[in-house]
Amino acid sequence: MSNYEVYKKTLSFSLVGFGIDMLAIVIWGVLAGGGFLIGNQINDKGLIGLGIGLVLGLIVSILLKVFVSNVLKAGQIAMMTQGVTEDSLPDNPLHEGRKIVKERFASITAFFFITGAIKGIIRQITRTINKIGTAVGGQAGDAVTSAIDSAIQILVGYLCDCCLGWVFYRKELSTAKASCEGAVIFFKHGKTLFKNIGRIFGMGALGLIVCGGAFFGIFYAIFNFGMSGSFQSLANEISEAAVRNAWDMTDVQFLLDPKTLVLIFAGVIALILYGMVHSVFIRPFILVGVLRNFTASGIKDMPTEEEFATLNNKSPRFAKLYGQA
Repeated sequence: MSNYEVYKKTLSFSLVGFGIDMLAIVIWGVLAGGGFLIGNQINDKGLIGLGIGLVLGLIVSILLKVFVSNVLKAGQIAMMTQGVTEDSLPDNPLHEGRKIVKERFASITAFFFITGAIKGIIRQITRTINKIGTAVGGQAGDAVTSAIDSAIQILVGYLCDCCLGWVFYRKELSTAKASCEGAVIFFKHGKTLFKNIGRIFGMGALGLIVCGGAFFGIFYAIFNFGMSGSFQSLANEISEAAVRNAWDMTDVQFLLDPKTLVLIFAGVIALILYGMVHSVFIRPFILVGVLRNFTASGIKDMPTEEEFATLNNKSPRFAKLYGQA
């Protein structure tokens, strides 16, 4: 199966996940807006009501992410792994993926706990890379370090997904042992695994410009022409809160202009929606290719005890995880 065929057959997971994410956004918006209106009506405390609504919406979003989105993600990666390693997929990947996740729920739950350790391993071993930015010095050095950190975080996200795929492939091993093998594979074959790194960042940047820009324009128009009164009320609330709490007006001056609030809200929502579109349509396509390279490299050249020992010496967190394995 080609990468596109695997991507197309497993896209149903992303679409269902997108629906869940949209539901979370709607709930968040309803709670935030409802909190603002209720607070404004009860005791002219719309800003406090808005804050309470945002917090409640965040809690709901986190719960949906933990209990629904992660299960869908695991099922999708399981099917992607099967597609690139066995060159075939069942007629109903969504159903089969959910079945596999249910059967291996304990292993998958353990993996998501282990993910933190994997990220820690990468940070420990790549810490020397960040010294490049420090060596440059000054603001330029800070910019280099920040760029390196951002790139590493993106790559670590793909690595964690590949490690989960390896856990599904190496089902005869414990979750910790399979995850350790995944970390070794990454460091052995990093150049091969991310030979399409330009595609990762290029497609992301293009999507941000096109999709993010379109979302920003749409919501700017909605807020500016259809909800200007609400943003004027919010600006008034912020102004009253600043006076009441003796805030430094220079710090909140930009928030007293409803047009600025429109720009901020439109920009934030555009970024959130672009992130969702990227995770649904762009990232899975990239992941199939990276996952194929990852599993092929691991199958061709399985990690050895000497290579485990090398990572043990480089990363105490890896040594701890490997000891648990």
